[in-house]
Amino acid sequence: MSVNIVALGSERDGWAEDGQPPSLIRSYLGRNALISQVAGSSALTQYQGRVFGEVRLVVRDCPAWDIFDSDWYTSRSLVGGADIIVIKYSVNDKASFQELKDSYVPMIKKALNHCSVPVIVSAIGARKNGVPCTCPLCTADRRSCVTTPEGVQLAKDLGGTYLELHTLDDLYVQKYFGGVLEYFVIQTLNQKSSEKMKKRKKMQKCPRVQPPQLEQPGALPTLRGQASRYQADLGGLLGGRRRHRCCCADVAFYPEDLSTRVEAHQVILCSASPFFMLLFGLRGPAGPGEAAVAKGLFALQPGEAGAPGPRRRVLVKDPLFCSCLPHVLRFLYAGAFQWDQLEEDIQKKLKDPEKTEHVLEKVKCILKTPGKLSTVKDCRSHQVKQLYNTSLRLFFNTPVLADVIFKIQGATVPAHRAVLVARCEVMAAMFNGNYLEANSVLVPVYGVSKDTFLSFLEYLYTDSCCPASILQAMSLLICAEMYQVMRLQHICELYIITQLQSMPSRELASTSLSIVSLLKKAKFHNSDCLSTWLLHFIATNYLIFSQKPEFQDLSVEERSFVEMHRWPSSLYLKQLAEYRSYIHSQKRHCTVM
Repeated sequence: MSVNIVALGSERDGWAEDGQPPSLIRSYLGRNALISQVAGSSALTQYQGRVFGEVRLVVRDCPAWDIFDSDWYTSRSLVGGADIIVIKYSVNDKASFQELKDSYVPMIKKALNHCSVPVIVSAIGARKNGVPCTCPLCTADRRSCVTTPEGVQLAKDLGGTYLELHTLDDLYVQKYFGGVLEYFVIQTLNQKSSEKMKKRKKMQKCPRVQPPQLEQPGALPTLRGQASRYQADLGGLLGGRRRHRCCCADVAFYPEDLSTRVEAHQVILCSASPFFMLLFGLRGPAGPGEAAVAKGLFALQPGEAGAPGPRRRVLVKDPLFCSCLPHVLRFLYAGAFQWDQLEEDIQKKLKDPEKTEHVLEKVKCILKTPGKLSTVKDCRSHQVKQLYNTSLRLFFNTPVLADVIFKIQGATVPAHRAVLVARCEVMAAMFNGNYLEANSVLVPVYGVSKDTFLSFLEYLYTDSCCPASILQAMSLLICAEMYQVMRLQHICELYIITQLQSMPSRELASTSLSIVSLLKKAKFHNSDCLSTWLLHFIATNYLIFSQKPEFQDLSVEERSFVEMHRWPSSLYLKQLAEYRSYIHSQKRHCTVM
């Protein structure tokens, strides 16, 4: 621990001889004191020494008062940072004492600013009453000395201790001046220790109040998308599922001896290959190559009028191709991109490379798109995979090959039973069971708008949907729940969640969309995932939704859940209010402002 001492004034007479000891401070600290010149001030000397073994004294000695005249900022900082102030003057220099009393004592008082800093006023020297000088140019009066009452009065003005030292020998300096100085050093040390202890206790008792920590809201429930069954659903039309064996099949392939029959669906075949569109007369005249292939491979025969079963009969002229026809149809229904699987199946069936290559060449001829592949030999398996795929979008909402018409809101929508049966369990039961729709071409639809039903049919045909808004997605979700198409229901749920999550808070607060209404619809239509997510969404954005009138429409159970999981929590808001009250209280006002 250190004590800062500031010594002001000169203890030497204006006419003192050179043999007088240099200074009071140097005499007290001794010759071993560390002396250094303060940077930027030639009239200020710094001494360092030790007392009581471990206490370091730092003394700044300023014998000239000029520093108060030239640099008030430095002098104020010098006096303000002192723990003890020592003012020295010579009893034989009345003029310097009078200047100190009149000019510099007010400055010292102003610099102290009512601080309780001990001041030691030291009057140094033996008074000399000699004969005054007779020189007319000399105005000095050696008989005029500073009296003891004058020194005492100066000490009273500064609130300090008066001390007279007749000489600067060891007896006076160490016994009188040293005793008084060390007394005030001990008082300063005790005061510093007491302040330090009080500060430590205050920090222990009243730690700095931290603002309450706002935890992040819990993660909202997520939805897991269902894998697409588009190709598997279409593949089920080939007879793998019993519910599909109905009047949906409208094509029958026969060998030349008519011994077997393989049923298929025109809409699927035409979407897989333009070759079948040519075969069934759905597009213009064929080129020479296509006509030759069609004539050498198939022969279209008229169906028997009034006979049950498919309306189109196709004779397969190539025996090898006819024997592999089930594998070829499975390949076409799967989207015409599983070429490697087709090769493997035909090799196992024929067990002859040349025959296998012959059948595969016929398949390539069927897949050949006019104007895209120059020759059949240039058709590679990876090219087949890229160029040909099942595309039922061409037949969506068109009367071509349509065998059912939905009547909705005064309008008609054409469709194909094969696609509906393959993609929708409810429609498969409706068209295959003992229902009126099984034998009707015109089927009415209730409880859904035309636009929503068209979006529903588009998903059945293309396995994709893109709602225009959250409300349209909710309507499509209701339609999907009505027809039990679960994957479409999950797609709509995911769309609604994505749109709500991307809404900024300002838009969410100003939107006219009722989230509570969406919640109730989701619950009513058994959308458990969406209803759970919406409830968490309301709780997570509690400050927004609690201000809306629709918040009152929540049930008691829902309100209880939202209050329990609200973010920010009521406890955090209470802590935040208490913290703000504490910060803005009078005790916490900034001392500078």
